[in-house]
Amino acid sequence: MLRIAVPNKGSLSEPASAMLHEAGYRQRKDRRELVLVDAENEVEFFFLRPRDIAVYVGSGKLDIGITGRDLLLDSGAQAEEIMQLGFAGSTFRYATRPGTAKDVTDFDGMTVATSFSGLVTQHLADNGVNASVVHLDGAVETAIQLGVAEIIADVVETGTTLRNAGLEIIGEPILKSEAVVIRGKDAPEDDPKVRQFLRRMQGVLVARRYVMMDYDIRVEHVEKAVALTPGLESPTVSPLHHEGWVAVRSMVPAKDAQRIMDELYELGARAILTTGIHACRL
Repeated sequence: MLRIAVPNKGSLSEPASAMLHEAGYRQRKDRRELVLVDAENEVEFFFLRPRDIAVYVGSGKLDIGITGRDLLLDSGAQAEEIMQLGFAGSTFRYATRPGTAKDVTDFDGMTVATSFSGLVTQHLADNGVNASVVHLDGAVETAIQLGVAEIIADVVETGTTLRNAGLEIIGEPILKSEAVVIRGKDAPEDDPKVRQFLRRMQGVLVARRYVMMDYDIRVEHVEKAVALTPGLESPTVSPLHHEGWVAVRSMVPAKDAQRIMDELYELGARAILTTGIHACRL
């Protein structure tokens, strides 16, 4: 069986389980469940703390896992990212009181407080900065006020929390993170079970980004219509019983669907429909 680590709580947990469910895998109904066997799909799920997943996968105890890129890099585990999943996006940045520093190169001799000490230590080293790193669990905004550090490094969304604490974001982002699939660095690269899992997850990503569009249009306008709806390979065009008309079916990006429908209508298309895609293989 393929052994997969899944976040058991936090911002990664529910989106990861939802995506796995869309990919056709059983998911737990009781949050207290730590292990779930999906015998039909030959998969065993282990629900673990997000921070621990990279360690288990890197050690070879589990085949693959879902975690955040920031947690993977912070762990220092012998694991690597093999697929981006498109949710739980975040930006990791430095912040301090105005006038303290302008960039990471100004941090020499200072102390940085963070919950991601491994990630920050590596980033400082990569930039040749001689600064101390203090590890704190949870919110780090008060570290400067309490004199624990001059700089903090934390996940930033809107920056409102930092501004309310009298801090400003400085320098370039340390890291842009999102949910990712990981495997051990020593794991075989051509495992058929892993390939099948990745195909399913890729199918969910495509199904979320596209809709199927159907419409009828006169033959003389087909080429212009097809230019608006080229599909992934090419659209399906079928003759209708009414002479001079054809039916077209094509996948289009969901975010552009309304605009494309408007343009098709102006071109003379009628009976324009969109339907959701629940699963696919490309």
